[in-house]
Amino acid sequence: MGIPLLKGMDVERLRHAGRAAAGTLAHVAARLAPGISTADIDMWVREDTARRGGTPSQLGYKGFPAAVCTSRNHVVCHGIPRPDERLAPGDIINVDVTTCLGGFHGDTSATFLIGEVSAEARHVVDVARRCRDAGVAVVRHGARLGDIGAAIEELARQEGCSVVSEFGGHGIGHQMHLPPHVSHVGRRGTGITLRSGMVITIEPMVNLGRPEIRVLPDGWTVLTEDGSLSAQFEHTVLVTREGCEILTPAPPAGEML
Repeated sequence: MGIPLLKGMDVERLRHAGRAAAGTLAHVAARLAPGISTADIDMWVREDTARRGGTPSQLGYKGFPAAVCTSRNHVVCHGIPRPDERLAPGDIINVDVTTCLGGFHGDTSATFLIGEVSAEARHVVDVARRCRDAGVAVVRHGARLGDIGAAIEELARQEGCSVVSEFGGHGIGHQMHLPPHVSHVGRRGTGITLRSGMVITIEPMVNLGRPEIRVLPDGWTVLTEDGSLSAQFEHTVLVTREGCEILTPAPPAGEML
């Protein structure tokens, strides 16, 4: 399957989907606190996505049973919300929201601190955010896909962290997952050449310990093999001649959440 190059109204629809996903993520973020359950987060995502005129892209995708991924502490990704899983002071949690609106998908996530957290938790969350931003910073027409992974991996190593290689970003548009696969490890100057109009997600999963992972018997929940903390941040980005446009920006201050 080829990599679609989007323009015109398709890009505008992508912007709407991306902003809707970012708005829902902000809506959830404002309500996170000790004692709430990850099932509460799932309910909030369903309600807020509907309020914005969209549907949760993840719900039912390959059988996924929820509208959002909630990945807490040593869960790397694809955590399934549960009524018996409650946030506690010191936790970190990644909330991964994908919204389908107008036939296009917007995908974004962030990792949040719950109450007072350890210095190690604060460190891995900060590094994961900066790794995402380092990957975004190299995106432009003519760059190579390997440039993204190299920038992310170099920063993580400098900060004493590791990057999960088994999962990565992806193309996105009419479907939630499209080519290309966007590795978050790599070598500069390798991989396909990015072209204006491509839309990809950059979503590095950064571990405080080693990069190895394991998957629970539910077939979804991914854990760090060594039990170390893991954090992730994600944007959907449009490749442009000048660089890139972030399609999932945080809502402006004062916007309705």
